[in-house]
Amino acid sequence: MKFINCTYDLHAPEILAIFNDAILNTTALWEYKARTLETMRIWFDTKAAGNFPVIGALDETGKLIGFASYGTFRPWAAYKYSVEHSVYLRADQHGKGLGKLFMQELIKTAKAQGFHTIIGAIDADNKSSIAFHEKLGFEYSGTIKQAGYKFGRWLDFVFYQLILETPSDPAED
Repeated sequence: MKFINCTYDLHAPEILAIFNDAILNTTALWEYKARTLETMRIWFDTKAAGNFPVIGALDETGKLIGFASYGTFRPWAAYKYSVEHSVYLRADQHGKGLGKLFMQELIKTAKAQGFHTIIGAIDADNKSSIAFHEKLGFEYSGTIKQAGYKFGRWLDFVFYQLILETPSDPAED
């Protein structure tokens, strides 16, 4: 699979469709309402401002099959070496092993950028995502019970993290 850098101008509508499918049909995103192209502009601008990747891949017809990114875990200075990641695939692309390829690319990018911790926040009932993260070496790091409410029920968050050997020379600046 060949990875590309996604841009607002070329990929926002397809990323929006993938996000909105997850919002409306899953607990992967804890939102109630579909996003808009306007929110996608803000999302892309935030990624660019933080120098965070938006990695995509296209199918044989040139349509986006999925994307992966990471961003600020928490906005305070001491968290500058930690990022929270996300990987989303088009619904017809699930179960093909593509998520692993996207995560491997994200991990490689995070190492190159000198990050130390990649964090995944997962709905505790999403056993396949938990198993996916564990296979990639992520370790369970905690649960926040009843952190959200969606589809008529309380949702627990579980956190998984992967510690990287980077950066080589961390600093408090």
